[in-house]
Amino acid sequence: MMRRPGGVPASPTQPTLPKMPTGSRLPTAPPASDAPPAKSLTPQSRRIAADYLKQVLTARVYDVARETALEPARTLSRRLGNQILLKREDQQPVFSFKLRGAYNKMIRLPDEALQCGVICASAGNHAQGVALSAKRLGCRAVIVMPVTTPRLKVDAVIALGGEVVLHGDSFSDAHAQALLLQQAQNLTFVHPFDDPDVIAGQGTVAMEILRQHQGPLDAVFVAIGGGGLISGVAAYIKAVRPEVRVIGVQTVDSDAMLQSVKRGRRVTLTDVGLFSDGTAVKQVGEETFRVARALVDDYVVVDTDAVCAAIKDVFQDTRSILEPAGALGVAAIKQYVQTHKLKGKTLVAITCGANMNFDRLRFVAERAEFGEQREALFAVTIPEERGSFKRFCELLGPRSVTEFNYRISDARVAHVFVGVAIARREEADRIARSFVKQGFATVNLTDDELAKEHVRHMVGGRSELARDERLFRFEFPERPGALMRFLAAMHPGWNISLFHYRNQGADYGRILVGIQVPAEEQADFDGFLRSLAFPYAEETGNPLVGLFLK
Repeated sequence: MMRRPGGVPASPTQPTLPKMPTGSRLPTAPPASDAPPAKSLTPQSRRIAADYLKQVLTARVYDVARETALEPARTLSRRLGNQILLKREDQQPVFSFKLRGAYNKMIRLPDEALQCGVICASAGNHAQGVALSAKRLGCRAVIVMPVTTPRLKVDAVIALGGEVVLHGDSFSDAHAQALLLQQAQNLTFVHPFDDPDVIAGQGTVAMEILRQHQGPLDAVFVAIGGGGLISGVAAYIKAVRPEVRVIGVQTVDSDAMLQSVKRGRRVTLTDVGLFSDGTAVKQVGEETFRVARALVDDYVVVDTDAVCAAIKDVFQDTRSILEPAGALGVAAIKQYVQTHKLKGKTLVAITCGANMNFDRLRFVAERAEFGEQREALFAVTIPEERGSFKRFCELLGPRSVTEFNYRISDARVAHVFVGVAIARREEADRIARSFVKQGFATVNLTDDELAKEHVRHMVGGRSELARDERLFRFEFPERPGALMRFLAAMHPGWNISLFHYRNQGADYGRILVGIQVPAEEQADFDGFLRSLAFPYAEETGNPLVGLFLK
C-alpha cells in the first residue's frame, strides 16, 4: 500500500528558508580581484534562475534527506592560504546528495503512477536515492545499473529493497535498457538528472550553503556527471547571490558537459573513464545543458591523480573517505587556487558522495602521492660494478626513498627504478639533473603513465647473472638513513643482485634483497646477518624464487 508522508515536520534538520525583504537580495561581496568575476547574466539566464528559485524553495526533500554540515577543511585551508569549506553531502543517509532530487520527483507523482512502480538508470548513488524514496513511499523500484558499478553500491540498493538489473558499461547503456523495461512493465522513469523536479531537489544543497554561510563567498565547486546537481546549485545561487561563481568540475576522461558548452550543443562521448563512476556520463541532459550553459561561470578538468590526492586531503581533515566523484570539487579548488594564485578567498566544495569500494583504497593511496606531486619516479642506469649501488644511494642523501626496484640483468650496467619523495614538482627535474651530473644516465618518469601503472610492478625477473645469490626479506624502520646503515655494514665483496622496496605508509618498510655471496664466504655472511638490528627471513629456498627469479 502506497503512503505519502504528510506535511514536513519542524525539526532540527528542517531548514528555515532565507529571510529576504521583498525584491531584495542578500548583501553581495565584490568580485575577487585576482580571479575572474562571475559572468554577467543575460535576461534569459535571469529568467531560468528565477523559474527554478521557487521550485527549489518549495522542494520536498526533508522527509528523507537531512541538512548537511558546511564545515571548514582546516588543514587544507592553511596549506592553500584560503578558507576551504566542505558541504558534506557525503553524510546523507545514502552517502550522497542524490536522494534529494529522487524524492522530490517521486513525491509529486500521481498515486496511480506510484502503484505501478518506478524505474531508473544509475551508476549507484541515484539508485540508492530512488530505492530509499520508494521504500518511504511504499512502491516498487527497479534499478538498472552499469555492470561496472562498485559492488558496494549494488549491495546498498538491494538492501533498500530495490530490484537491481545490471546492464552495459556506462550510465548511457543502463539508461537505454531502463527505457525498454519502462515500456514493457508500465513503470514511471525517474531520471537521475534531466528533470526539473530532480534539479530543484538538488538545488536545496545551494539553499543550505547560502544560509549556512552568509558572509563573503567567492566560488562553489560542483562535480558534474549528467548535470543535475550543478544545474540546481547554479540556478539557486544565481537567483540569490549572482556574484558568487559556480564552477563545474569534470574528469579529463568524462567531460561531456564541458565539450557540449564549447560546441554549443550536446555531444556524446564515445567512451568515459570509469574511475569516477559517479560522473561517468557520455551525454549530459537536455535541460541540464540548457541551465548550465546559461548559469555556470567556468569549468575545471582534473585527472585521476588529482582526485586521489583530494580524497586524501579530505580524509586528513575529516577522517572520512570520499568516492572519486565526491572529491572532484576539492581537486578543482586546489587546481583553481594554483592557477589564479588566490589568497584569502572563501571557496566551497560540495563533497557529493562517499560510496567508495574498499578495494579501491590501495590504488587511491598510491596515486595520491602523484596527485600531490610528492613523488618523483626515475629510471637510472649505473655501472654494474661493486660499490656503484652504494655510491648511488649516497647521492640520494637524506631524501626519503619511496620505491626501489632493481634486478641484475647485464654484466656492464644496472637499470634501477627508483621513487623519491619531493615537496614540489620542479624538484623532479632538479634531482634528475643531479643524477646525470654524477655520471648516472637518468630518465624522469614522474609523468609517465606506463611507469606509474605497470612498469613499477614488473621490474625484475630471471637472471643468469645471479650466481651464488641468497634472498632475504628484511624489515627496516621507516626512517631516513636505515638503508645506508644496512649498506655500510656489508662486506664490499658482496654484490646486491636484487632489491625491491615500496613505501606502504607503515612504520616498517619491507624489503626483498638478493645478495651474491661466494661459497667460501658464507660463514662471514651469516655473521653479518646476526650483527644486524633488523628482523629478516631467508627466502632462497622459496619455490617462487625458482619459478620467477632464477
